[in-house]
Amino acid sequence: MTFPRKKIRLPVASYLGLRRYFLTFCCFERRKYFLQIDFNQYFVDKLREHSASHQFEVPAYCLMPDHVHLLMEALAVNSNLAPFAKALKQVTGFEFERRTGQRLWQRYYYDHVLRPKDDPNSVAWYIWLNPVRAGLCEEPKGFRFLGSMTGLWPTGTRADSIWVPPKKENGAT
Repeated sequence: MTFPRKKIRLPVASYLGLRRYFLTFCCFERRKYFLQIDFNQYFVDKLREHSASHQFEVPAYCLMPDHVHLLMEALAVNSNLAPFAKALKQVTGFEFERRTGQRLWQRYYYDHVLRPKDDPNSVAWYIWLNPVRAGLCEEPKGFRFLGSMTGLWPTGTRADSIWVPPKKENGAT
């Protein structure tokens, strides 16, 4: 007996237009693949390239050993998050498999459409403090693979309150 897959995406219209998004891409089986400096740089370069070609900017990103967090901001009314995420995961996954013979990404990814009340600076600081919470460094500036492609980092000031993803607000891990 087969069961239909649970739909995890919002309606298509939720990913179109001038919106901000919090994304998490997890490595396959949560393996620690983002420890390779050359591949991490390749990923950041592809992130820059694909965000521009899909009309997005990246105010904050962090490459943790087993996952990636992104704060994305649409730049046009026809910006569409789904093709961006698919293209980025596809090109980086293909290159990773070519280099290592291993699968990079889990099948799906976590996304959250930010509400107008969500402060993007707080979301950025949530992302940048991730390696501090994980014990990988004492301050975000001590972690090599985080930053901003908009100039927000490191000149932005630390938010008074740090945003928490809805999944974590509800006590999920």
